[in-house]
Amino acid sequence: MSRILNRAVVLGAVVSLLSLAGCGSSPMNRAPVEDRGASTSSVPTVATAVKPPPGFENAGKPGYYTVKPGDTLIRIGLDSGQSNKDIARWNNLDNPNHIEVGQVLRVVPPTGEAVVVTKPVTTGAVTTTPIATPAAAAASAAASAPAKPASAPAAVPSTAKAASAPASAVAPVAAGSDEDLAWIWPAKGVVVGEFDEAKNKGVDISGAAGDPVLASADGKVVYAGAGLRGYGNLIILKHNNTFLTAYAHNQSLLVKEDQVVKKGQKIAEMGNSDADKVKLHFEVRRQGKPVDPLKYLPAK
Repeated sequence: MSRILNRAVVLGAVVSLLSLAGCGSSPMNRAPVEDRGASTSSVPTVATAVKPPPGFENAGKPGYYTVKPGDTLIRIGLDSGQSNKDIARWNNLDNPNHIEVGQVLRVVPPTGEAVVVTKPVTTGAVTTTPIATPAAAAASAAASAPAKPASAPAAVPSTAKAASAPASAVAPVAAGSDEDLAWIWPAKGVVVGEFDEAKNKGVDISGAAGDPVLASADGKVVYAGAGLRGYGNLIILKHNNTFLTAYAHNQSLLVKEDQVVKKGQKIAEMGNSDADKVKLHFEVRRQGKPVDPLKYLPAK
């Protein structure tokens, strides 16, 4: 009997030892995972070079703009007072619809390049006065001079006077000056939304769907489309190197980009695209900054 008990004790001890051995084998099973982690951490990590955004070297310089989230070239053009096509050209953008956050864009003309706005060709009966040569001016002056007695020889104007007369007649008004633009109202309705630089960057003018929208001054169409969120069908006119105007929420657009228009020309029909009701949202931008249109439009 005692032998049987002794064997049982020995057998129990062996079972216990085997159990302990089994428990001890767990770390061995986990060892490859730990070794693998250790070996991986021991391999030096090679840092991947981050490519800086295009134009980063110009960040913060006057005449340059750093792209922010949500920006489009149309928005940047409106806020800088430039044509989005000009900005694309100045920055050699292969795809104007692809700009990245942090990219730095030139938003002023390169040195030596002047942005010129072509004046519209006026229709109707217009008398034009070409710049005359001195000889032609002298002949014209002599022909228009009243007849004098034969004994008194006709006076011939000096070359200096003949040359200066036509020049003074066509001397242009300084580009960009307020006097260069005789503003008119772009629509006949009443103002239902006043200017607020933070909330409303222009004025809202009431009307009915299809009412004519007119160019407020001579200019060139630098944008016509629906690519700017919140504006619907939009037209942007560039009038000179200082002023842009924007006409938003139209029902239809009647002009195309790069088209030259004259003051009072119908450029769109009023609508409610991207708006809660029919209205014209009209903005005046002075060097890209929104200003109160009522300070430029004539009193009604």
